[in-house]
Amino acid sequence: MILAAKRPLIMVGGAASRLDQHPNAQIRDLVQRTRIPFFTTQMGKGVVAEDSDLYMGTAALSEGDHVHEAVDKADWIIAVGHDTCEKPPFIMSEGGPKVIHIAHQPATFTQAYWPQLEVIGEIGASVAALADRLEGKLLNAGALLPLREEILALIGEGADDKSWPVTLDHVVHVVGKVMPEGSIVTLDNGLYKIPFARKYRTNHPNTLLLDNTLATMGAGVPSAIVAAMLNPGHRVMAVCGDGGFQMTGQELMTAVEQKLNLVVLILDNGGWGMIEAKQTAKGFPNYGVNFLNPDFVKLAEACGAKGTRVETLDDPVPALKAALKGGGVHVVAVPVDDSKYKRLLGGLRSPKAKPPSA
Repeated sequence: MILAAKRPLIMVGGAASRLDQHPNAQIRDLVQRTRIPFFTTQMGKGVVAEDSDLYMGTAALSEGDHVHEAVDKADWIIAVGHDTCEKPPFIMSEGGPKVIHIAHQPATFTQAYWPQLEVIGEIGASVAALADRLEGKLLNAGALLPLREEILALIGEGADDKSWPVTLDHVVHVVGKVMPEGSIVTLDNGLYKIPFARKYRTNHPNTLLLDNTLATMGAGVPSAIVAAMLNPGHRVMAVCGDGGFQMTGQELMTAVEQKLNLVVLILDNGGWGMIEAKQTAKGFPNYGVNFLNPDFVKLAEACGAKGTRVETLDDPVPALKAALKGGGVHVVAVPVDDSKYKRLLGGLRSPKAKPPSA
């Protein structure tokens, strides 16, 4: 099936990120030896380095995202390690791309995902065997690569935005600029998860930790605490919305007690941005989406941590660099403008998938 494909595309899913290092290397080897371009789900980021010349982007949405320029034109998608507990990275439909599912477990068939073929077993062994059989034989391996430049240009938009408050696109650019190679970023859940999935280049497994299944709010700080405890030699940053932080922000005390090196970046918009956008998408009036915040600097200091509030566009980079260099637990609060992503989600409607008839 892959040999006959005219426009093949590899998708790396969340289950692949849970493998040990050896199968991760085999998945990277499959991409390099076949020269088939790849994209990732949100939770599959980093399994294959995203500085690769074959990277086509990450599916931050189920449809209409930048990467779907390639997804919609593919005739076969080779889904490696996709776990259907994750939000669908694309919606299958009759006449759309066909799918080969390579995983430890059979796929859970849904209206969004019903692969034509399943290869079930140890993922590393499966992809290694595929690479052996496909290397040098795929005349159409790079058929979708001409789309890459335009997709990456769209992904890069907004990095140098000079507006104030700071845009979410610019926040991703700043975090990517200050975090060393191999450092760990944990996300809470909110609108900022979309630009981080799209734009934050991840070259190592499990270095951008985000929840794209239950999408549990309040997960950012506890995830970062455990990451810092397990990886004392790595820089760790939690990126949280103000609402998500207020759910579990008291765990700053735990981080201080454990003498961790941890930076918590709070994106302050004074409301539930994603909930507001979803209310708009459903045609509902906005209700209960705004709230008051405490003084995050004083809150951090009350917990025995350090605190900084960003006041101008020139401040985020030096503030985060100083927090990372200073060690200990440091909270950095920055006002953000999330209007772009409110408009994006507010304009979405439920996809109309058509599974094959019985």
